[in-house]
Amino acid sequence: MYLGAAVLVDGKEQDDMTTGKKQTQPMGHTNGRAAALALIVMTSGTVFNACGTTKPAEGPPPAARAAFPATQEPSAAQVAEGRRVFRFETFGDEQLWTDKLRLHEVVEKSVDPTTALKVGLKVDADVLPAGILEKVDLKSPATTVALLKMNAVVGLQATVDANNHITRLGVTCALCHSTVDNSVMPGIGRRMDGSPNRDLNPGAIIALSPVLAADKKAVYQSWGPGKYDPRYNQDGKSTPLVLPPAYGLAQVKNETYTAEGPISYWNAYVAVTQMGGQGNFSDPRLGMDVKHSPDMVSARLPALRAYQHSLPAPPPPAGSLDATIAERGRTVFDRTCASCHVGGSGTDNNDGTLHAPSDTGVDGAYAARTANKAYRTTPLRGLWQHPPYFHDGSAGTLADVVAHYNQVRKLGLTAEQQRDLVEYLKSL
Repeated sequence: MYLGAAVLVDGKEQDDMTTGKKQTQPMGHTNGRAAALALIVMTSGTVFNACGTTKPAEGPPPAARAAFPATQEPSAAQVAEGRRVFRFETFGDEQLWTDKLRLHEVVEKSVDPTTALKVGLKVDADVLPAGILEKVDLKSPATTVALLKMNAVVGLQATVDANNHITRLGVTCALCHSTVDNSVMPGIGRRMDGSPNRDLNPGAIIALSPVLAADKKAVYQSWGPGKYDPRYNQDGKSTPLVLPPAYGLAQVKNETYTAEGPISYWNAYVAVTQMGGQGNFSDPRLGMDVKHSPDMVSARLPALRAYQHSLPAPPPPAGSLDATIAERGRTVFDRTCASCHVGGSGTDNNDGTLHAPSDTGVDGAYAARTANKAYRTTPLRGLWQHPPYFHDGSAGTLADVVAHYNQVRKLGLTAEQQRDLVEYLKSL
């Protein structure tokens, strides 16, 4: 929320935002309305030519691989169901956001629309009655409740009673992996599913919880907009990642920055271990085996994946690049980058290749916390649309990315060649 925001809690050893400990026992039964997962599909930092390779870990456990097989071409109905899941299903995670974190109380009492927009929440203009924004008080939390009641806040689902009190609050995939086109005003417009919400400050939202200790709140507040750490609640370490796009995934074999499994593997991980969804997730490599009955995750994974696969990378805006310069940059790219970024926008990880952090000059702290201990070459798509770059956001611009690899990989590119390459990357 990914989206991606929280953790699971329940079972004999709690694994939640207040403990930061890994859950090793199955969680107890929890009832909640059927919903599906919120994805944080993690994609890796940009990797350029002639990088060393690292043998991946043994891979997702057999049970996980069997649960998420490749499927035939999805039907239109399956894609439509996946869109519903992506946008509106909470996967039963209200048990975390409402029952444990009590964020419904905070939202009802203290979060007015102006504050909500400041922390990166978005409003779907298509569901707003005509002229409503001119008639309501954007400084009143009651207006936020009204927006939730009409299902207008992207990525949030709320149950509001007859007295306009929020009784249940949960999150969906769209919280982190959908934004709006700002066609009405900044933060309010038409949905753009798959585009990362780099304005969203998940840590600041989580830190609003009245039940978290001050030291935990300090960690969440340190992440900043557009970043989230999907392992903090597992190992107590904090190396937040930039929220990645959820589009252009149809030809991508493994997801996450470190390629620990296919898309549905990561969807299940996030749903169960981060959102607080009520489902099953097991990976012996991580020492994790979490079970719920009923499992509210697994049956929804195929449709969700089908919708994710249907989301194309957005083309660059008209007039945003010089085609002649970009074509020169393609020549530079083919010579210096294409051995890892296979086919221009692909990834050598589809053949199982991983790269040690030292080979690419990126920080290895996050990789060290994962099963594979290395990074996947990122599939390049929609680069113009989602700075900053690298897994940790350490490159603010595409020019910074190119300059980094020109130095680390000793590419010997002239200043003009670097500019040409940047122009080509903007075209992907």
